[in-house]
Amino acid sequence: MSNDLATAIARSAEGFRADSARARVTFRADSALQQGFHSEVKLRDHQLTVDEPKGIGGSDQGPTPVELVLAALGSCQEITYRAFATAMGIALDGVSARVEGDIDFRGFFAIDPTVRPGFGALRVNITLRSRASEAEIAQLIAAVNSHCPVLDMLNTPVPTTLQTTVVVD
Repeated sequence: MSNDLATAIARSAEGFRADSARARVTFRADSALQQGFHSEVKLRDHQLTVDEPKGIGGSDQGPTPVELVLAALGSCQEITYRAFATAMGIALDGVSARVEGDIDFRGFFAIDPTVRPGFGALRVNITLRSRASEAEIAQLIAAVNSHCPVLDMLNTPVPTTLQTTVVVD
């Protein structure tokens, strides 16, 4: 683990303790449908293509929105493990995630009103490479699962405001 990362984490945490207003940040994604189900998404200085598989009408130019949820959860777990292992001084040589989600498309396609359109279940398998003791690993797992932002968003409803603007050309 690089000392630079440990220093950055410690410095950030201290800054947030000293000034809680600095800890509050708004993230933003701008997305525009291109053709069919293909969307282009801008996140800060990054561009992302999102699409659906050909089998359900997409052109398969990128991952689906629900696959991005899986990726967000897995990568957020990995990042949170790294941050907390570093902050807690726990040896962590590597972390990887496999996230699977079950979806029944009858919900999305409005075929069965009793079927939810989103995931019905998620399974997350985290693999840690570490020489740490069982007690340290247990503390790390508890810290990560209590502080992973994406896990929190999936487990606890987030108040969401939707606004639709209609433009007539």
